[in-house]
Amino acid sequence: MDLGSLIETHGYWVLVIGCLLEGETILLLAGFAAHRGYLDPWAVVVIAAVAGFLGDQFFFWLGRRHGKLVLARWPTVMAHNDRLQRLIARYHTAVIIGVRFTYGLRIAGPVLIGMSAVSRGRFALLNAVGAVLWACLIAGIGWSFGKAAEMLMTRIQNAQIWLLLGLAALALLVWLVQHRRRD
Repeated sequence: MDLGSLIETHGYWVLVIGCLLEGETILLLAGFAAHRGYLDPWAVVVIAAVAGFLGDQFFFWLGRRHGKLVLARWPTVMAHNDRLQRLIARYHTAVIIGVRFTYGLRIAGPVLIGMSAVSRGRFALLNAVGAVLWACLIAGIGWSFGKAAEMLMTRIQNAQIWLLLGLAALALLVWLVQHRRRD
């Protein structure tokens, strides 16, 4: 089984698992795989948005239900909890949409928001908006990387003949110099 077949066979469920948790790396790779034709690009975006939404909904619920217990496992986050709660209270729209773009807060962020006074409905709505933006942006970056890599490979293939001729000329020149020294 080759890599393309593995991606086509297992790519979507790996994407689901990855996007339920952190997800950026998996989603970037899925966007790249979609560009290469192994995955459907629209399916990648939809799956990533839905899985990202559901993952954050779960972590919001976890924060709402068991926030202090969960937070005890993250001493660094716990040390900044009061400041983060004030930030959430003041800018909850931006925080809810932007938390999935913030490295290190992808899981802790929804837990912290779940511990705040933000309503479940408001979180769900803003979480959906953030999930769609995130899925489109990250998958798009992966797709664009694939496009850039394809353009680079085309240029390399075009330059390949000239590179080969240059190496042949260099080899001939080295051979001629060495041959002259012997004479």
